[in-house]
Amino acid sequence: MLLIKGKRFSQERALYNLRDVAVEECRVEGAEDGESFLKECGNVAVNNCYFDLRYPMWHATNLSLSGCEMTVNCRAPLWYDKGVSISDCRVYGVKALRESADINIANSDINSPEFCWNCKNVGVKGGKIAAEYAFFGSRNIRVENLDFEGKYSFQYARGVAISNSRLKTKDAFWHTRGVTVTDSVLDGEYLGWYSSGLTLIRCHISGTQPLCYCKGLELIDCTMDDCDLAFEYSAVNADISGGIKSVKNPLRGRIVADSFGEVILKDSKYPCKAKIIARQDLKAK
Repeated sequence: MLLIKGKRFSQERALYNLRDVAVEECRVEGAEDGESFLKECGNVAVNNCYFDLRYPMWHATNLSLSGCEMTVNCRAPLWYDKGVSISDCRVYGVKALRESADINIANSDINSPEFCWNCKNVGVKGGKIAAEYAFFGSRNIRVENLDFEGKYSFQYARGVAISNSRLKTKDAFWHTRGVTVTDSVLDGEYLGWYSSGLTLIRCHISGTQPLCYCKGLELIDCTMDDCDLAFEYSAVNADISGGIKSVKNPLRGRIVADSFGEVILKDSKYPCKAKIIARQDLKAK
């Protein structure tokens, strides 16, 4: 494997179409403002490098990045790639991943609006992500121990499994299909609207008007904090530990909780026939 170490690159397509190469301790920056540093590369290991120019790694295959930094000027760094490993990196450029597949991200600090759009087979372990519209339209996503913050996350995603994570996010999981979230904190308004097959297990949920217009919604041993007007027009089966501030016009299914601050069954456009049961009444039966 060719080793390129300790160099500075500023020209366009500086290492275009390279194969079987290690790039270490290099800086991609400069007044020439060249883009597409490693475009069309394959079998490349990039370690402890600094990126300050646009579009450095498009159409790459079998690419690993470790200990790298991508500044806010490193716009859209990874597009149309396949087989990408990102570990212990700092990624701050907008639109960091798009139309890519077979991606593994570990222990990285990512702040990238429109992160990871239309990607498939994505694994995330540890680290932090801050983004608006993160994972939009992506498929087959596995997330563990992630600290996430940002609006509109996972919209239109398919086949998502999240565990032991903290998500502070408005409008999460809209129009998703086949999402399971386990042992996690979900903090934000308007959670999960228009989703299909959303399952929440041992999650703590907070925020106004969660889980409306859902199909096949399941909540197992979850808690709900300051959640009002929940489950409007949803088909839901829910078992909640503790109380729910208010429930409004659930379409069908069953909702069990220790207590309900308010149950609103009026002004409904549709017939709403879900069973709403206080746990003490269930035990009495």
